Amino acid sequence: MNLRLRLAAVLLLPVFGFGQGLEKVKELYTKYEYRIPMRDGKRMFTSVYVPKDDSEPAPILMSRTPYSVAPYGVDKYKTEVGPSVEFGKLGKYIIVYQDVRGRNMSEGEFINMTPHKPNKKGPTDVDESSDTYDTIDWLVKNIPNNNGRVGTWGISYPGFYTAAGMIDAHPAHKAASPQAPITDWFTGDDFHRNGALYLPHAFNFLIGFGKPRPEPIVPKRGETFDHGTPDGYKFFLNMGPLYNANEKYYKNEISFWNDMMKHGTYDEFWQSRNLRPHLKSIKPAVMTVGGWFDAENLYGAMNVYRSVEKTSQTQNMLVMGPWRHGGWSRDAGDKLGDVSFNAKTSDYYRKNIELTFFDFHLRGKGENKLPEAYVFETGTNVWRKYDVWPPKETKEAALYPQPGGKLSFTAPKDGSDAFDEYVSDPAKPVPFITGIAVGMTVEHMLDDQRFAASRPDVLVYQTDPLEQDMTFSGPVRPELFVSTTGTDSDWIVKLIDVFPDDYETVEPDVRGRNAPKKTPMNGYQMMVRGEVMRGKFRNSFSTPEAFVPGKATSVAYDMNDINHTFRRGHRIMIQLQSSWFPLVDRNPQKFLDIYSAKEADFVKATQRVYRGGDKTTRIKVMMK
Repeated sequence: MNLRLRLAAVLLLPVFGFGQGLEKVKELYTKYEYRIPMRDGKRMFTSVYVPKDDSEPAPILMSRTPYSVAPYGVDKYKTEVGPSVEFGKLGKYIIVYQDVRGRNMSEGEFINMTPHKPNKKGPTDVDESSDTYDTIDWLVKNIPNNNGRVGTWGISYPGFYTAAGMIDAHPAHKAASPQAPITDWFTGDDFHRNGALYLPHAFNFLIGFGKPRPEPIVPKRGETFDHGTPDGYKFFLNMGPLYNANEKYYKNEISFWNDMMKHGTYDEFWQSRNLRPHLKSIKPAVMTVGGWFDAENLYGAMNVYRSVEKTSQTQNMLVMGPWRHGGWSRDAGDKLGDVSFNAKTSDYYRKNIELTFFDFHLRGKGENKLPEAYVFETGTNVWRKYDVWPPKETKEAALYPQPGGKLSFTAPKDGSDAFDEYVSDPAKPVPFITGIAVGMTVEHMLDDQRFAASRPDVLVYQTDPLEQDMTFSGPVRPELFVSTTGTDSDWIVKLIDVFPDDYETVEPDVRGRNAPKKTPMNGYQMMVRGEVMRGKFRNSFSTPEAFVPGKATSVAYDMNDINHTFRRGHRIMIQLQSSWFPLVDRNPQKFLDIYSAKEADFVKATQRVYRGGDKTTRIKVMMK
């Protein structure tokens, strides 16, 4: 069976909502193409859709992308323009798309996650900030009937270019919306989480995107990779240690994979690609958008918002919905996987938040009444508005594992030698989903965890049924006391909402009648947040440390924020484990460079989680 892995369907791609329609775009816009010169003389290929209605000057709304501005040719139009159909059908914005430096039809050298240059002293000192500035400068001077105001937007990798373009912004750059922006590829976005490699995500993306492009060229569509099986667990387990990826599949053609394999710690290579320190003194108004269940760049959204908030005086807004990666742009947003949200949240966002933001800042329409944080509360399925994020009324609480698999908000009375243990075997890692998939599934971040709860290498703790609603709003922070018989280990913590046993859900079938859902929701274990910590990085991502076998050791780390209400009658569950495959690459459980590990390096280890005295494991949360 040949599986076709299309880049457009998998990773980091710009995404769009419900089609505006080719004929409508042609009716409302005239398309132009330009090669816009940068300060170093390189030219960036740019498509410009100009409204035919010239009754009033129009603002410019731009997205810069590494994924192509296709279709190419002034007589070939996109079927939808703008961040959503709400913009395109207005016919009041000049919509601009640009191939970034070194990609597709633009000149220059492409560099993944271009390091920012804070001190530009000459015409050859270029980065994404300068390319954005130079493009805007050319557009406002050369596109007729523009009103001198420019906004930028982009999702995922284009979100990175949007965030980078806010730095040292052009005076005409009035508003920016980085959406699911990449900020740091080692600590939290896409390819790594706390130093652990997100294997299928990195492998499947780079095998297509990472191929060299020696000169400007119209990209081919539908690049594919044949895994030879629909079972990603089987494929990546059979691949063996990571060094086999190059030998078996990449054939040394993917330079960025080679770079990753040479940089297994948070060294200068990764640090220079961390955008967060440069997001200061931002001038354009900012609306950062993310999804609570975005498997790729939830970290980036939260950290762009926080970085701008710390150092800038501009309007800085956070929008978080119950979405997968880019779901706010292409989906209705009423459900994800088995979980329903009881409203078309993406439709609401596009009409009432995104359009409102850009209309005010670029067209002077409406009022600036959007809140600082516009966030969806899962569980109750309600939009909430806050003056600050996390909300001021939250206070810190902690969940404590107890004897017998119990979980409570009070510390256990056990002595410091109390523990639970399991055996972690890299040859039989814990899967991340119950079914099979060749890559990282978009809905796994809220998938049913009942399959994992029954495994002997997963520790499970849960509360009694709740007597009242409990809302957690803000970051989740595991503070573990653990030991291993190995010298390294991964530690995965999952926070789970357990539905009551008498919970029932029906939904309309194809004939409009109510029918039971395919997945029984009574007893459903909905993952609210899950995250891995590669143990050797517990104190420093740059300087890893071995575990002393058998010694109780503190492992604490931050998970991404949540805004979730555990309803009355539900239970709160914590699951702890040491593998999550193939989502996370296997840890040999030996202290070494995992990227060069051999088959013989992978060993079983006995893992202990302590829960008493001065070694009390807890999961800290922010509770309203």
